[in-house]
Amino acid sequence: MKAIGYRTPGGIDRPEALEDIDLPRPTPSGHDLLVEVAAVSVNPVDTKVRRSGTPPDGKWKVLGWDAVGRVVEAGPDAQGFAPGDEVYYAGSITRPGANSHFHLVDARIAGHKPTTLTDAEAAALPLTAITAWEMLFDRLDIRRPVPGAANAVLIIGGAGGVGSIAIQLVRALTDLTVIATASRPETRDWVRELGAHHVVDHHGDLAAQVEALGIGAPAFVFSTNNSDRHVAAIQALIAPQGRFGLIDDPATLDVLGFKRKAVSIHWELMFTRPIFGTPDIGEQGRLLDEVARLVDAGRIRTTLTETLSPISAETLKKAHALIETNAARGKIVVEGF
Repeated sequence: MKAIGYRTPGGIDRPEALEDIDLPRPTPSGHDLLVEVAAVSVNPVDTKVRRSGTPPDGKWKVLGWDAVGRVVEAGPDAQGFAPGDEVYYAGSITRPGANSHFHLVDARIAGHKPTTLTDAEAAALPLTAITAWEMLFDRLDIRRPVPGAANAVLIIGGAGGVGSIAIQLVRALTDLTVIATASRPETRDWVRELGAHHVVDHHGDLAAQVEALGIGAPAFVFSTNNSDRHVAAIQALIAPQGRFGLIDDPATLDVLGFKRKAVSIHWELMFTRPIFGTPDIGEQGRLLDEVARLVDAGRIRTTLTETLSPISAETLKKAHALIETNAARGKIVVEGF
């Protein structure tokens, strides 16, 4: 089968950074679904793994942790799906990625594709929707108020993939006030279009800008990038007993400043449930089905902003390069073999 992979990690500008290859078609077992892939999304995790993840000697590393496709076969323990069903999912970072014509995914972490979306529109959602949902509702528990705090959440990096869906989930499922950060005119317009009540510039003084809104200290802060750069401002602006969550990988993070306010700190990795096979692994499939229902009801929308084609080494290199500019708005999807 067609696939895209690499043998040597490093920069995207090398000829061997990503290559068109041929691999055996996998066979499903256990809880697995065999999916014929129609579209894939490119996320920052793809670029991080490509730069540093070394495959075993003589093996290819296949990336891709967002996919839409059609079920071809199902393993003996797979439930809830049948051949022909359209699915969307993010998969597991411990298994080969979805940049291949056929792909295996655990049925428990797959959802039924939203019926109102195209393949490309649906492929933009799984990884970011799971990340945002788990952070907002499992880690930060935003439905549980913080005494005395403003009923508000600050989302740092509001125009990125995760921020774009997080804004929508907060608006669709809670009555919280959403403050999103964005710096360029097009990204400020984008986060307002998605539902942000207020927009502040992450290149400026965040604490002063949030205070100037006049709504009080927010109960929750969700940081999607540059958390080390913003940590002092977050410590200043968050409410006492507030909850702070982050998803990026800062080299260092000085958390001592949170002690005086008794702020709890939460890390989110959407791959945790698949990596460890946690007893609640099926929550990811259920939340993807709920996201699909919200999409089909018109309450949230895809965060797709750019579609490339076909799924090939050349096209994926372009997508990786765009992601590495750190200026992408929404999600980039590559479709069609």
